[in-house]
Amino acid sequence: MNANATLAPSLRHNLDMLKNALGHSTDFIVRSFRIGDAPAFVSAALLYTEGLADSKIIDEFIMEPLMSGICRSADFGARLANHRDPLALLKDSVLTVNGLSVVPDAGVLLEAILSGDTAILIDGSDRALIAATKGVEHRSIAEPASQTVIRGPLEGFVESIRVNTALIRRKIKDPRLWLETIQIGTVTRTDVGIMYINGIADDSIVREVRQRIERIDIDGILESGYIEELIQDEKWSPFPTIFNSERPDAITAGLLEGRVAILVDGTPFVLLVPALFVQYFQSPEDYYHRWDVSSLIRMIRYMGFLIALVGPSVYIAVTTFHQEMIPTNLLINLASQREGVPFPAFIEALLMEVTFEILREAGIRMPRAVGSAISIVGTLVIGQAAVEAGIVSAAMVIVVSITAISSFVMPSYNMSISIRILRFPLMGLAASFGLFGIFIGLILLVLHLCSLKSFGAPYMTSIAPFYASNQKDTLFRLPRWGIAKRPRLLNRNNPTRGRNPPQT
Repeated sequence: MNANATLAPSLRHNLDMLKNALGHSTDFIVRSFRIGDAPAFVSAALLYTEGLADSKIIDEFIMEPLMSGICRSADFGARLANHRDPLALLKDSVLTVNGLSVVPDAGVLLEAILSGDTAILIDGSDRALIAATKGVEHRSIAEPASQTVIRGPLEGFVESIRVNTALIRRKIKDPRLWLETIQIGTVTRTDVGIMYINGIADDSIVREVRQRIERIDIDGILESGYIEELIQDEKWSPFPTIFNSERPDAITAGLLEGRVAILVDGTPFVLLVPALFVQYFQSPEDYYHRWDVSSLIRMIRYMGFLIALVGPSVYIAVTTFHQEMIPTNLLINLASQREGVPFPAFIEALLMEVTFEILREAGIRMPRAVGSAISIVGTLVIGQAAVEAGIVSAAMVIVVSITAISSFVMPSYNMSISIRILRFPLMGLAASFGLFGIFIGLILLVLHLCSLKSFGAPYMTSIAPFYASNQKDTLFRLPRWGIAKRPRLLNRNNPTRGRNPPQT
């Protein structure tokens, strides 16, 4: 059916057209009834999609008013039949449901029905009355599984975009919190929301986000990852340039800093732009503890990042090329452990790293009841058996274990994946050139990071370019009174938090 097709005055014609357009789907419900009583009545029909519309709203606020009271009298039937706009009469005098609108196009009517709304058609009218009755079942709000905290809110986003916007609005009760909704996907027609605080978010960033989303041409959007991949700045970088979270407090904090949130119906993960490198080492929990505790934990995260990135590489380089850097007693112990190992350190590390990655992925995909147990037992058994068989040394098992544990320190799973990818080429450089290869790899990595941008903002903002005012919440966090300024380059409209912030 043509999306611009118009409705006809004949009720039977309209019903046949809509049924044919939906292939006579069994979840497309048509409830035919009469308004008025003999001898004067008007034939009407109620249309909705079973499972998407709230049946309680339909029964109590649509069917009950239409099937009782004055609507059952012949006088009202005659009045409705002779009225110049019968749908307006029903809308203004009979129906008590919210969100009523009149549409003349069959395409708009079908889209509304497939979105969970209910349509009312009457014989003799070439328009339809749409009532907002969306009632899709969704899981209850629960603690986020991917971003757990010790202290802080324990509520997370769900798959319904309206529930997610409500969770954010419950935290930001300001009329300047604006929401724009765009439908993306020629087939799925997925609702994508752009949320920002007007007057705090940079207008150029909001405009860029809107333009990139409107340029998307695809048949369907099933998760926010589709949007992330289609609008990100750098297509070939292992580092994420769009932040995602299923925590309302994390998204709210980003909005208060001047960022823009992108919500996608059908997923609990909300995108946040621009995203900076330091942002992936910050947790919402950092702002719920005291500043000294938060600063210590944040420094541990950066230390874990370095260990996870270059731990195996440094071990390979030192044991292969730079044995003079190792204390004599330790060198003797390492040499005795490697005496029966037939592989060089690089192959040894590669075997253990690949094995651990397989075990970690298997633990994620297996049922929750046995996944963690299998990954732990598998790691212990395989590690011990490999050492006893002389395939790897005990020191290598220790290095790989510390590296794996350090990769879990990052609050963001995206950054952890990037480290896992980059670890292998750094191991190859260390096996080829020693510490010089590691330094070359790190220099290239830093140059790549400095070249990245996220919606116009330099990816390494706060570090490069260096701003002293932004260092209050980068490597460490100052007390609350010391971070009264919003991040520079992200916010130029309203850089100061609060009405009368303290002077710093």
